[in-house]
Amino acid sequence: MSWSATGERDRVTCGSRIGVYPGTFDPVTLGHMDIIRRGAKLVDRLVIGVTTNPSKSPMFTLDERMATVTREVAAVGGDIRVMPFDSLLMDFATQQGASVIVRGLRAVADFEYEYQMAGMNQQLNREVETIFLMADVALQPIASRLVKEIALYGGEIARFVPPTVRDEVVARVAALGPRGAA
Repeated sequence: MSWSATGERDRVTCGSRIGVYPGTFDPVTLGHMDIIRRGAKLVDRLVIGVTTNPSKSPMFTLDERMATVTREVAAVGGDIRVMPFDSLLMDFATQQGASVIVRGLRAVADFEYEYQMAGMNQQLNREVETIFLMADVALQPIASRLVKEIALYGGEIARFVPPTVRDEVVARVAALGPRGAA
């Protein structure tokens, strides 16, 4: 069973187009929010899959990221669910009944990686399509990794993340001490 961003119990209707937008969301950025808003218009239900990535060192725990994403998408509208997952994306998509994976693209480097990933995912499950949404031009340079780096060096991140996320990142950086040292 899943819960919507507003706390409603999950109701799946037959024939619904379900999309999955996966990511670590560490932290969720304005670029992520742009893709969420636009992706939610393309499907009947958008499941935001918050995952771990063994090649990344998260600033926030999975529970913290889940809570942040849930809070931030609450005002977006539409049927948006936030779910944790720690499995192959295609397995998660199948569990959610998804027929679409939503991915955001910022630059050519994103396209090369995402193109390869979409090809591998198609080999795993040909019933699930990947759609790419170009990030808004003003949001294209934003990456969670860069937001964290700017914050760790004392830079201002307000134009890259929602206001409450900015406050959480700044507080986390302060708790970590100088330049993120624990």
